[in-house]
Amino acid sequence: MMSLLAEYWRRARDSDIWYSFTRNKLVMVSAAVTALFFIGAYGAPLLAPHNPFDLASLNLSDGFKPPAWEEGGEPQFLFGTDDQGRDILSTIMYGSRTSLSVGFLAVVFAMTLGITLGLLAGYMGGAVDAFIMRVADVQLSFPAILIAMLVDGVTRGLLGADKHSQAAITVLIVSIGLSYWVQYARTVRGQVLVEKNKEYVQAARVIGLPGPLIALRHVLPNVLGPVLVIATINLALAVITEATLSFLGVGLPPTQPSLGTLINTGQQFLLSGEWWITIFPGAALAILVLSVNLLGDWLRDALNPKLR
Repeated sequence: MMSLLAEYWRRARDSDIWYSFTRNKLVMVSAAVTALFFIGAYGAPLLAPHNPFDLASLNLSDGFKPPAWEEGGEPQFLFGTDDQGRDILSTIMYGSRTSLSVGFLAVVFAMTLGITLGLLAGYMGGAVDAFIMRVADVQLSFPAILIAMLVDGVTRGLLGADKHSQAAITVLIVSIGLSYWVQYARTVRGQVLVEKNKEYVQAARVIGLPGPLIALRHVLPNVLGPVLVIATINLALAVITEATLSFLGVGLPPTQPSLGTLINTGQQFLLSGEWWITIFPGAALAILVLSVNLLGDWLRDALNPKLR
């Protein structure tokens, strides 16, 4: 097992992608920042200074504490506290975990749906292709945030307020996923139209392999490169969409931590002087999205054979 891992690591170090990665300091910094966000988010129960959502540990007298370096600040609250006495740094770590989880699962859902429909459209062609692409064209005429709000609103009406709050994360994942599947479907369809006429696909047909098996086993692995690039960039877009929906009050409820709900809570006190309650979560969101976008841009260039 160890020898196999060592062999994979040796091949990775000898690859063009690794060479490109190690020669780009900005990308290495972006990867380090993104890794820190993931470690801080998913290690929050162990790494966070406080548990801001443990009601038994909260003290209202700690509310509105400024950052530690300002007058009135305390070292135990590095970025200050909010109106409930919750440590801002800890809320960012816990909130990032929710935002990243929603964003990642939404991308997986959108990617699965888009790849499936793209394969069907490209490989089957005809009426199936025309129908799927016309649906995609119609959806492209609406902003993604509007699609997500529409799906969320319809679900809220069907489930009711109480059940919607209980299933808020699932509804948010589906809403965001349905907003971004079109990019995957159109990309996969275009790649499939090119690949299905190549000799290896014709050979698979000659030996009698069924169409679905050819599409999944032979065509799909050859179209995943562009899909991975889209998924990386869409992770940042999904996190922003979640934050926007939660900020507008149609995403996660205020009782569930996310970067969007933290910014929404903090903006109520921005004009009264407690700037840190919204500025630090907003800065964390901006840095996270920028880092992921830079990684996506680098990956797109690294996987483009014309730029090698």
